[in-house]
Amino acid sequence: MKLFRQIRANLFIFGLPFLLAVFSCNNDDSYVADLDNTNLTNEDSAALLFMLEEEKLARDTYTYLEGLWEINQFSNIKKSEQSHMDAVIGLLDQYNIAYTLLSYGEFNNPDIQTLYDQFIDYGSENRANALEVGANIEDLDIVDLANFIDATTNSAMIKVFESLQCGSRNHLRSFVTAIEVSGNTYEPQYLTLEDYTLIINDSLEQCGR
Repeated sequence: MKLFRQIRANLFIFGLPFLLAVFSCNNDDSYVADLDNTNLTNEDSAALLFMLEEEKLARDTYTYLEGLWEINQFSNIKKSEQSHMDAVIGLLDQYNIAYTLLSYGEFNNPDIQTLYDQFIDYGSENRANALEVGANIEDLDIVDLANFIDATTNSAMIKVFESLQCGSRNHLRSFVTAIEVSGNTYEPQYLTLEDYTLIINDSLEQCGR
């Protein structure tokens, strides 16, 4: 999984300006966010676009792997990932930020596309790999969301991203439990060992918007 980690590093460094350039159209969604703070920087806009693609990465990967292995975690969590996408779309719509969603398995960001392709290849080999991919995606999500939360002062964006992060922590716990039940272990790829241990040892969270 070290290759995935390197791709993610390149994606995080170079992906945000790219996303601002390529997203081109808008969709409708009923999600309503709290817009107490209406100041949105270019970096905030890029972060929203980035997370839309990263949440889509999770949804699309889980949809594909659920079709292969019929693992409950993929069946259940893919629905949550759609809700995560809808939450980000709600902010994009209300701030009038243009975006486009490609078909399942297709991404505007080439690095996210590479990650998806590699996750699919790796997860298609066996059930153990598939569950590892799930944990890896949630591991990645938690760290990226934390970085974006730390970098913004926009209250609406912080509220949504904290909710998404809470969901990702629950998802990570679910995947790691399944990994351990199968007799394997998960080594965090992006979270520090300390943060990972705190998450895994904590109980299921109630995540509100």
